[in-house]
Amino acid sequence: MRMRPWSIRTAAAFTAAIVSLSLGALVARGAGEPVKNPDTFVELQFGDVTSLDPDLAYDIYSAEPIWPNVYETLIIYSGSSLDKFSPMLATEVPSLQNGLISKDGMTYTFPLRQGVRFHDGSVMTPDDVVYSFRRFLLQDQAGGPAWLLLSPLLGVDSTRDKQGKIQVTFDQVQRAVYAQGNSVVFHLKRPFAPFLTIMAAWGGVMPRKWAAAHNDWDGGAATWQKYNNPKTEDRYQFDHMNGTGPFMLEQWDRQNKEVILVRNDHYWRQPARLRRVIIRSVTELAARRLQLQQGDADLIVASLNEQSQLRGLPNTVMQTKLLQIAVQTLQFNFKINTDGNPDVGSGKLDGQGIPSDFFADIHVRRGFAYAFDYAQNLSSAYAGQGILPHGPIVQGLLGYDPSVPTYATSRDKAIAEFKEAQGGKLWDTGFKFTVPYTAGNTARQVGATILRDDVQALNPKFQLSFRPVPASALNEILFSHKGTMYFLGWFADYPDPHDFAQPFLSANGYFPVRGGYNNPEADRLIDQAVATADPAKRAAIYKQLSMIAYNDLPYLFLVQPTTYYTMRSWVHGWYYNPIFPGQYYYTLYKQ
Repeated sequence: MRMRPWSIRTAAAFTAAIVSLSLGALVARGAGEPVKNPDTFVELQFGDVTSLDPDLAYDIYSAEPIWPNVYETLIIYSGSSLDKFSPMLATEVPSLQNGLISKDGMTYTFPLRQGVRFHDGSVMTPDDVVYSFRRFLLQDQAGGPAWLLLSPLLGVDSTRDKQGKIQVTFDQVQRAVYAQGNSVVFHLKRPFAPFLTIMAAWGGVMPRKWAAAHNDWDGGAATWQKYNNPKTEDRYQFDHMNGTGPFMLEQWDRQNKEVILVRNDHYWRQPARLRRVIIRSVTELAARRLQLQQGDADLIVASLNEQSQLRGLPNTVMQTKLLQIAVQTLQFNFKINTDGNPDVGSGKLDGQGIPSDFFADIHVRRGFAYAFDYAQNLSSAYAGQGILPHGPIVQGLLGYDPSVPTYATSRDKAIAEFKEAQGGKLWDTGFKFTVPYTAGNTARQVGATILRDDVQALNPKFQLSFRPVPASALNEILFSHKGTMYFLGWFADYPDPHDFAQPFLSANGYFPVRGGYNNPEADRLIDQAVATADPAKRAAIYKQLSMIAYNDLPYLFLVQPTTYYTMRSWVHGWYYNPIFPGQYYYTLYKQ
């Protein structure tokens, strides 16, 4: 088996840092405070859920109630570790030593746990597991998470080619995922070093008969294409859940932006200590802070530049300096849908708007790249807690290279680029557009303010505004290609550089699908890198990809941040894993 690209030494050091920081924060607990609502855990976010379908949800706010709280995976990361796994719905973690990984590294066998029941009372079978993984592969919403398993299992990032035609067959999927007795077997297209890291975070299992009974795919070869590339709300699983996890869905109140989970008393392990979990979106920090102070919230999420407002609150604990395998970006839409788009003004290059192809001009992109004040953004939006990245491959991953050039703030260079933009017309004509950002995310609000002030200071004809929208609404804007410029972050699906190169630079990646970026050479190098065994050769390819990102400039890479959580001191059993998008409520209790 190849050495995992995220080296054991790096992963161990990363984990040790997390554990050390977490234990240090846990020392400062209050003592003897009366616990409010001891069997209910309330978490306040500023983002909101977009889908509860484990095969479509691909944002951090939706993922939190899904994994591994309602839907479970075959294996799971062991605590805060990034390179050690524990069995979940499988009874063993595959390895060469136990014979569950073939000697050629292309076949993984997962023996299944017996007697596990879904929330509807039905017993989990190998058929259900096979169905769930085939559904994950074949549903394949554009820009969704299916690529994570399509790539290692079928050797493609999408079930559709660049013209939108189906390019895989059901027979291929049958050979890639199948039952063998009481085990489920995965046969890879090629050796894929980070396969177990993907399996530890993706692949929630649901019952096939339940799905089919609610107008979803029945698992058959003749019908799957009907369900390929669905609209998010077209699935029963959009707002219904039926997993094996320690919690069940009670309600998703979309109007009030609240998800309520209740304990699964028939869980295959000891039932959770919490009876109820409430995840609520509250965009104003003052409201989140007040509810935490009053004990009506147990944990709140806030931006780094808000940390000082939460530090030192009575009877609270702040878990700080939690390293993130993540990057925050400012992105360009190369082909804006201007129809009915409130953010593009007139939709023309007339000083009162921007045309569809405005950001397809490299001089426009470079103008913004040189105008933006990266140092101010780091200090103001992220309280200085992070580093300035060198492209899409972040520090801590194979292929990170600080010699990759970055764009530095330069008023003179920004003016020079804008004067060349749009055939030399832009400087005299000017522009007007709006940047949407996630409501409640004050770091992005600060970033938008910096962007506006820096750009408008160059030329009075440059008019830029920004507006807050709920996370779910921003997702809809980007899916309909109506985004102009926008702030988005990428949090690792699994700790490997492929999980950054593909989403940012592949034509089928998460961001290019939304923003229209396409470079065939990047596609070729991405495929080459993930199939390369030698770590040094892989690293060299990822440097080439970082250089493509620098030259093509589809994004401004702003910061690789840390994060923190603020919680009541009565919360116990909390730990941090940078791959999970939120809390694992099964380990939590209040005392």
